[in-house]
Amino acid sequence: MRPEAISATAAQRGADVGRAAMAGGLLALLIVVVYRSVLPAWVSDLWVDPNYSHGLLVPFVSGWLAYQRRAELTALRQQPANGAIILVALAIALMAIGLLAAEFFITRVSFLVLIAGVVAFVFGYAYLRVLALPLAFLLFMVPLPTLVFNAIAFPLQLFASQLAIVGLDTVGVPALREGNVIVLPHANLEVAEACSGLRSLVSLGATSVLFAVVSLRRLLPRIILVASSIAIAVLTNGARVVGTGVLAYHYGQSVAEGFFHEFSGWVVFMTALCCLAGEAAALGRLERR
Repeated sequence: MRPEAISATAAQRGADVGRAAMAGGLLALLIVVVYRSVLPAWVSDLWVDPNYSHGLLVPFVSGWLAYQRRAELTALRQQPANGAIILVALAIALMAIGLLAAEFFITRVSFLVLIAGVVAFVFGYAYLRVLALPLAFLLFMVPLPTLVFNAIAFPLQLFASQLAIVGLDTVGVPALREGNVIVLPHANLEVAEACSGLRSLVSLGATSVLFAVVSLRRLLPRIILVASSIAIAVLTNGARVVGTGVLAYHYGQSVAEGFFHEFSGWVVFMTALCCLAGEAAALGRLERR
């Protein structure tokens, strides 16, 4: 290689490093100045909210997914996209809207848009395309707006109570449903928001995406696996309510509360996880055939 070419390459690398350092400093400044009140509250919500406790693991999974693509990233040529500054501006605008409207969902999504904008601005759109899935996976750590959460949770409560009535009738336990309350001869069971199955639905949905990416190659099996996670979460939660009703009928309402209620939640989720893993393995075998 000619000395002039070597010098040009070294100069280009130096410019790229300088640009990356500048962008990193800009991102750090934006986080400190703009997001200084958003990120600590976000982490605190994930820590205390049992519906989204899985969100604390999401950044590590997303980082692992990005690491799995290191060969593709290394092969790409760094082509910074100046137009990506629009994404950064959009993130700041979303942040301002979220703060004015007191809507945490918008402010937190704006942070993910900011990361995408910085990646494209520093490294180029090709890098952003490769990292699209790891960045999109971060959405699983963003709690849904309260209005959306309640709009999903209440129908799930009613559906779980309907499934429970069918299951209890099948096993010979007399029961009557009044809304989301199951009336037994000696006890009343309320299918509360925590028993709606939404918690396991969100966690299982995130897990199904991970299983689909890791174990499957074709789009259709991936869609089938992710879609089936909804049915698995709903049905296993219905089975949990049926089991609670059977215990309450035979041993009293107090037996169906406290430790058993919490323990059964873990058992049901692990059962759903095993079903999802088994389905992923079966779809993987069909793919290979």
